Amino acid sequence: MAVVRAKAIDGGFVRWAGAGFLALVLAGFAVAARAEDGVTVSHAITTFGDPPKYPADFQHLDYVNPDAPKGGEISIWTSGGFDSLNPYSVKGRAAALASAPYESILTGTSDEIGTSYCLLCTTMEYPADRSWVIFNLRPEAKFSDGTPLTAEDVVFSYNVFLEKGLTDFRTIFGQQVQGAEILDPHRVKFTFKPGVPTRDLPASVGGLSVFSKAQYEREGLDLEESSMKPFLGSGPYVLDKLDMSKSITWKLNPDYWGKDLPINRGRNNFDRIRVEYYGDYQAAFEGFKAGNYTFRNEASSITWATGYDFPAVASGQVIKTELPSGAKASGQAFLFNLRKEKFQDPRVREALGMMFNFEWSNQTLFYALYARINSVWENTDMAATGVPSPDEAAILQPLVDDGTLPASILTDEAVVAPVSGERQLDRKNLRAASALLDEAGWTVGDDGIRRNAKGETLRVEFLNDSPSFDRVITPYIENLKALGVDAYMTTVDDAQMESRTRPPAYDFDMITGNARSDYIPGSDLKQYYGSATSDVSAFNLMGLKSPAVDRLIDVVMAADSNDKMKVATRALDRVLRAERFWVPQWYKNKHTVAYYDMYEHPAELPPYSSGELDFWWYNAEKGEALKAAGVFK
Repeated sequence: MAVVRAKAIDGGFVRWAGAGFLALVLAGFAVAARAEDGVTVSHAITTFGDPPKYPADFQHLDYVNPDAPKGGEISIWTSGGFDSLNPYSVKGRAAALASAPYESILTGTSDEIGTSYCLLCTTMEYPADRSWVIFNLRPEAKFSDGTPLTAEDVVFSYNVFLEKGLTDFRTIFGQQVQGAEILDPHRVKFTFKPGVPTRDLPASVGGLSVFSKAQYEREGLDLEESSMKPFLGSGPYVLDKLDMSKSITWKLNPDYWGKDLPINRGRNNFDRIRVEYYGDYQAAFEGFKAGNYTFRNEASSITWATGYDFPAVASGQVIKTELPSGAKASGQAFLFNLRKEKFQDPRVREALGMMFNFEWSNQTLFYALYARINSVWENTDMAATGVPSPDEAAILQPLVDDGTLPASILTDEAVVAPVSGERQLDRKNLRAASALLDEAGWTVGDDGIRRNAKGETLRVEFLNDSPSFDRVITPYIENLKALGVDAYMTTVDDAQMESRTRPPAYDFDMITGNARSDYIPGSDLKQYYGSATSDVSAFNLMGLKSPAVDRLIDVVMAADSNDKMKVATRALDRVLRAERFWVPQWYKNKHTVAYYDMYEHPAELPPYSSGELDFWWYNAEKGEALKAAGVFK
């Protein structure tokens, strides 16, 4: 579920190892006994009960270098500014990596989908129906100030999230979780409400951040409020220094309690992670060229194709490379604000979508680096294709029978974006879009502008906070004007964008955002697409309210096998795309990165992360050579 808008002396060690061996023996008896009662005790949990990739005695993740050296700094950039260190509030703009100080009971990996491993816990216990879960916390877990992390902190953090977390999060969790209780200082139990799908709930509650009750109360902190005082967490990084809205640096806690855990071995390798803030994209690129920061994940196709001809690249001081990615597409799209009356008719949304010429944009603006997004689950096997399969149709049929969905959903192919020609304005799509708007009652007047029966102009504002996107939006606006739409772009800064798009304002027509999805979709779908949270959600920005989508989300959440989940997700994807709440944009199946030649990474990267801040490391010899050459300011 989305919560947001990261030893002793030899003799002593022998005694500790002996105690650990005894605990393992006793745990073996406990597992056997519990198994007879239908209770699983494990170091990990998978969505559908399959064995996790990594056994209880694994030594390190497959994709890390367990002997990676520690040290050095990596620096990246982001846009805008910040005025808060609280990543869990809609108030203020949280600093980059503001969640870095916090850990959760469970954590995932970058090479596996649907598995959560113990981090703050040693094991978890849960029955076959997953109606509750007990987490056995690690006694050695500590906050960054050295104070113990206990079950009291876990329950306190949960209650604070339930009371003061994001509204959509509170709404959904309140429907699912009956309560949390302290069994002893290192055991905490979550019980789930009867009648709700529990497949994902142990992992969901295990994924909540844990912070210090003592500090929160002592310092009068408030999860709902913007604050420059970070909550006390147990994670590997803590705040080092900041220059308000210009830069922020996180440093590795040398006393981090979990540094020797197998799941952390070969990770958290940098002494410092610095983030530099820039007002616009080009300024940020110039900053990289000047050596103001050292790693860049390039998102601009024109910059990637034409900008990396500066001396540091030619000399080899900067590495420009493409890394493989198996990740699903981000769902990047122009999003309609469905709360606006003018966008209520799907024919209007379809017509406006037809005027975005991706093919021309990709060739003319993007140097053919991208592919079109069609599905909410693009680049996965959960994307709907063609007409519904028999299993999909079986899910959709009851919604057709009761009139919730049209019968055409059973026979039509999944909605895909229209294909355009080589010219910016595709005449065929222009004619088709004109016919749709005529049918919807938006007719062209003598001045060439479309109006409805009330005389209202079909006016569409594109809200844009990224100057680099001007060249994408401007041709789209020109095409819309040819259609008779009074389209225009309003440029805003980051703060204005947030204030106009966050609840309860939702003061926009169209923005560039994301149609969100997860590899294992569950209750997060209610935050992304559910009617109950559509007017309070920081994720369902388009304000989608669809009875069919609501019911299909329940089907996805109730799926008890991977195959059933995929079929249900394809059915949901099909219906979401038929809602036409978006004009899908583009993605690429590789990471285009550039960095100063002092970083190294494992030869085989995991499919779901490039991992530069996680498991890359610093080569001190190369770093010193670059400094000696005067590369950095």
